[in-house]
Amino acid sequence: MKSTMKFILLLAIVFMPLPAFAGNDNDCKDLPSHGALKAALDAAVAAETSGLNFHMWATVVNRDGVVCAIAFSGTDRGAQWPGSRVISAQKASTANSFNLDRSSSSNGSGAAAGLALSTANLYSAVQPGGSLFGLQESNPVATADAYKGPSENFGQANDPLVGEKSGGVNVFGGGLGLYALGANLVGGVGVSGDTSCADHNIAWRVRNLLNLDRMAASGSTPGVPGPASLFAGDVTHPDNIIFDIVPNPAGGTGNSATGFGHPTCLNTSGSATLPAVRPAQ
Repeated sequence: MKSTMKFILLLAIVFMPLPAFAGNDNDCKDLPSHGALKAALDAAVAAETSGLNFHMWATVVNRDGVVCAIAFSGTDRGAQWPGSRVISAQKASTANSFNLDRSSSSNGSGAAAGLALSTANLYSAVQPGGSLFGLQESNPVATADAYKGPSENFGQANDPLVGEKSGGVNVFGGGLGLYALGANLVGGVGVSGDTSCADHNIAWRVRNLLNLDRMAASGSTPGVPGPASLFAGDVTHPDNIIFDIVPNPAGGTGNSATGFGHPTCLNTSGSATLPAVRPAQ
């Protein structure tokens, strides 16, 4: 009898569900579902008037860079540039990789309130002679995961890239960090399918519609700074795209006064009137 009870107890232990640890790479509980991302993307595309009026792809990753959702705004996966699926994942990964919140500050080092960098803010620094030249060659795309089929699932809730790390670094407009209540960084969003300036605007609208732009100072929680607030004086849009590139008299790439500038695009408009980021609390 005792041996039977021990055997039953052993089976119970072996098949006991494992606890969901806080550090689980695949944790997407603070991020939107496929349906929520799709709804926000559709609304953002409909609201945006800049660029070429194309349909878009959008990807959300968590803080570990794991893809949580991918969606498109057109009638099917061919209604927007197929190449933009992976580009949107790259942008989400880049934004997550190069954003910080106040948890980065400890032992006298780190950014006290974090630092928000859109992928648009990276453009000038990665040009030849820039302080981040070569960044775009780091962290390559995980091609085996990014292009894994079946293709008919691309942009659906069961997109084969969901649950995987896309990797990649993208250094033009369309990627933003996602900040939840308390100005806590929970991942990144990437949007692609139009001009890079329109991509930025639509990503901004998607983030706003998902209520993951909790970056403004509120109560005892400081606002998350970014290049637009630090160097362009716009605290309501801290990681907004900055258009301050002027021709370089020596030729080659233009010069950005702030070092965070982005070129203009076809039908560039609207970034100055995007919704302000929400209070952290």
